[in-house]
Amino acid sequence: MLGECFDPNAPLSISEHYRPHWSQTGAIVFITFRTQDFIPQETLHRWERDKIDWIERSTGQPSPNWRSSVSNLTDDQRRRFLREFNRHREAYLDTCQGQCPFRDPALAQIVHDALLFFNGQRYRMGDFCVMPNHVHLLASFRSQQSLVEQCDSWLHYTAREVNRALSQKGKLWQQEPFDHLVRNPRQYEYLRNYIRMNGPKAKLAAGEYLYRRHSE
Repeated sequence: MLGECFDPNAPLSISEHYRPHWSQTGAIVFITFRTQDFIPQETLHRWERDKIDWIERSTGQPSPNWRSSVSNLTDDQRRRFLREFNRHREAYLDTCQGQCPFRDPALAQIVHDALLFFNGQRYRMGDFCVMPNHVHLLASFRSQQSLVEQCDSWLHYTAREVNRALSQKGKLWQQEPFDHLVRNPRQYEYLRNYIRMNGPKAKLAAGEYLYRRHSE
C-alpha cells in the first residue's frame, strides 16, 4: 500500500487547532480540503439546529449548545451522531455549491501540481481528486509533525496562485482540513474507490474535476 495503517500501539502526534489532527510516521491519512464558501450560512445555521434537535430527541434533555452536549452522549450515540452529520456534510459537498473555482481545469491543475511537487521527498502522495469546491487525497508522511505543516503549505500556496489567476483577494479555503488516519486495508480500498467515484457520483462531466490514481 501507499504506507502503513494506523497502529494504536505506535507513537502518535495530536495537534490541536480548531479540531484535533492525528498523525503517525508512515501512516496513511485521508485528507479533505474545502473551499471557504462550500456551504452557505443559512445551511450551516440549519445544521446547527438539526444537531441540537438530534441530541434532544436522543437524550430527552434540553441542549442549548450541541458542542458541549456531545461529550455527554454514550459512545453509541456519539458514533451515530457523527455518522449522521458527516454524511450530511459529504453529500452536500457533492452538490458543488459556492464559486467552485476548480471546475476550471487550469485552476484544478494548480492544485494537482502543488500536491505532487514534493511527492517522494516530504510525503508519498496517493490517489486524489480535485472537485469544483473540495479536494480529497490519500497520503503518508515521513514524520508525525509534517502533516499539519504540509497541509498549511498546500493551502497557502494554492490560495495565492488561484487568487492571482482570478484577480481576486480573500480566503479561498476553510481554515483547516479534515484528516483521518486509515485503520486497515479494507478502509484504504474503500477510500480509494470513494475518491475515484467522487466525480461521477456528483454527475460531473469529464473536465469538470481532476482525478489522479496512484500506481501501487
